[in-house]
Amino acid sequence: MSKIQSPKGVSEYFPPRSANFEYVRNAMIAAAKNAGYWMMELPIFEETELFVRGVGESTDVVSKEMYTFEDRGGRSITLRPEGTAGVMRSVIEHNLDKGQLPVKVWYSGPFFRAERPQAGRYRQFYQVGIEAIGADDPEIDAEVIAVAHRAFTSIGLSNFRLDLTSLGDSESRSRHRKDLVAYIETLDLDEATKERAALNPLRLFDDKREEIRAKMSNAPLLVDYLNADAAAHFEQVQRLLRSFDIPFTLNPRMVRGLDYYTGTTFEFVHEGLGAQSGIGGGGRYDGLMADLGGANLSGIGFGLGVDRVLLAAEAEGLLSEEKLAHDPLDIFLIAMIPAAKDCVALLTNSLRNLGVRADMAYGDRALKGAMKSADKSGARFSVVIGEDEIASGVVKVKNMESGSTESITLGDLNAWKGALLH
Repeated sequence: MSKIQSPKGVSEYFPPRSANFEYVRNAMIAAAKNAGYWMMELPIFEETELFVRGVGESTDVVSKEMYTFEDRGGRSITLRPEGTAGVMRSVIEHNLDKGQLPVKVWYSGPFFRAERPQAGRYRQFYQVGIEAIGADDPEIDAEVIAVAHRAFTSIGLSNFRLDLTSLGDSESRSRHRKDLVAYIETLDLDEATKERAALNPLRLFDDKREEIRAKMSNAPLLVDYLNADAAAHFEQVQRLLRSFDIPFTLNPRMVRGLDYYTGTTFEFVHEGLGAQSGIGGGGRYDGLMADLGGANLSGIGFGLGVDRVLLAAEAEGLLSEEKLAHDPLDIFLIAMIPAAKDCVALLTNSLRNLGVRADMAYGDRALKGAMKSADKSGARFSVVIGEDEIASGVVKVKNMESGSTESITLGDLNAWKGALLH
């Protein structure tokens, strides 16, 4: 019988590399918590209409990449391709916008897009995201960007850059759209591209085909159409980032892959990842809540790709096999004789109850094999319990790095805790 394998395009993590995945994810979550964001756990699937209305029909995400199916009740359901629309739906549904503003939440988990799999681009991928809803201050824009930057630097990443632009407010976009549409009408485009441009002309800036890039090289740029308020907002964001010592590159041609973005928009790019170089990004989405049936509140957020950040950290040599980010054991316990196994099992469980990270040798291994297991475990200490130790009630705890030993009474849990957690 043939073995069943994971679906194509799934990013899957197992020991020992899963420890580094956990480390990277937790570092990004810690940066969000540090800035006062609360955890939100979202459904993995939602009504399809949420993403059609929230993400935009002109996007590749909605038109080509969503995993959509009909459930047993005949409803159209979609596996979530991104997080912001789900957060907005939850905020509206549970009246979070009626309380203290801004609503600041973080979320993490798997997301799904039916893309062509390649290195760093998966059909199931993982993100950590934050959203700040109900404040349109430049200060909150800078805060969101700083949280992402702090997450990356806390991992040790250095070979990345921040691309920044503004997609303006509704007035600025309206004036720009008029001139952009007029420019696009002069171009010789295929029918599919024309249809895409009719839904959202900004999408052509994001087209990866060289012939389209060349045709759009002289297209009017939205940043040149910012009115006084939008320009002042964007200037203040830039001033704040400079004061935070966060370098950035202005990229007026940048268009994120989702239609809801307005105002401050950004992307972090890592130089060591090749074609799939984006490790995270986001922006402001004024108007999205109203489009989904809620109050007309502004918001800003990001999604950081855990898979790509892990690849970036590995590319920079930050998480090599020699220094896996797995939390090391405090102690590894070995029963020298079968009669000592009950004692070792009880002691292991008691130490775990005290908060000590403990493990033991299982099976009837010889002492040499058990000590190899202790070495591989990475434990700071080890102890061997045999007939003499049970009879005397005293064991010698070995420091695995220095080789020194300390005698401890078997039943004195306070002594164990003091020795192992100092």
